[in-house]
Amino acid sequence: MSFHFTGIDHVQLAAPEGCEPEARSFFTGLLGWMEVPKPASLMKRGGVWFQCGMHQIHIGVQKDFIPAKKAHPAFHVRNIDALKEYILQKGIPVIEDDTRPNEGVKRFFLTDPFGNRLEFLEWL
Repeated sequence: MSFHFTGIDHVQLAAPEGCEPEARSFFTGLLGWMEVPKPASLMKRGGVWFQCGMHQIHIGVQKDFIPAKKAHPAFHVRNIDALKEYILQKGIPVIEDDTRPNEGVKRFFLTDPFGNRLEFLEWL
């Protein structure tokens, strides 16, 4: 083949109209991700973009929004126990993963402010 994939550029999560302030509060305020300026041609669509390590998370506005309860991005974390403790101290519930305890990975789930499922994991 004359082509090859080099990875994921971004993941898009959907959210309702007017989501931007709450998205900023969660992804920048809570998680510490930097906001990425959207191209001018896409500003009118609403939504907001964030940088997570080498990848971007795009929060896009969707009419008749329904959160993704099963499909989800998974974010690799160093020192996941500290992240989980921090999240819990902020009053955000986490969903423990005890379904695969001997695979050499720690993980937990939570939902973003819009009900989308997010996974955080650390390979041991």
